[in-house]
Amino acid sequence: MPDPGIRTAKRTEFEVSHTETDGPVVETGTTIVALTAPDAVVVAADRRASLGGQFVANKDVTKVERVTESAALALSGAVGPLQSFTDTLRAEANLYEARRGERLSTEALANVAGTLVRGIPAQVVLAGVDETGPAVYELDGGGSVMETDYAAGGSGMQVAYGTLEGRAEGVENLAEARELAANAVAAASERDVASGNGVTVGTVTSEGVELDETVDAAEVM
Repeated sequence: MPDPGIRTAKRTEFEVSHTETDGPVVETGTTIVALTAPDAVVVAADRRASLGGQFVANKDVTKVERVTESAALALSGAVGPLQSFTDTLRAEANLYEARRGERLSTEALANVAGTLVRGIPAQVVLAGVDETGPAVYELDGGGSVMETDYAAGGSGMQVAYGTLEGRAEGVENLAEARELAANAVAAASERDVASGNGVTVGTVTSEGVELDETVDAAEVM
């Protein structure tokens, strides 16, 4: 459960209606991946935003976001609500740190994120490192928060899981984890028309969050 000292936003601020009068809803056909490594976590995503999975709306979208100096998100879903969700989660984490003089644990941050993302048509993976070690959490619009060693989401998740299965649990170092995460997104981009245009890889360690961009997903195949 979220820390009682944290102010959470109203869920209605993030609910998305799909009535005919609301106009089109732009969603990201996406592949997102996260996995743990010794003393670190890696998150990755493609860089394509699509409209209805049939039209490429943007070829240079960053779907991996730094939340704190010890946690990052990979996002798949409705663009506008997810941007608001990320901004609010970052603000909540900063507010907690300012009031308490310490950072939220990854578990507490995941629980706050699970409350905020409820009602949004989205899949989110949150990855962080704290005093308990590296951790990955799967979140969705139903409000579920599940800890796991590795996860994939978005329209290319089936192909991404095919790359991760049997390999993610045997990762021995950070370099291997980064390569596997990038390969999983690149493999999905080969088959999923809504994923592509490169890969963003985020690395979270005790020293902070680092985001890198791979211009062409084929370069990591």
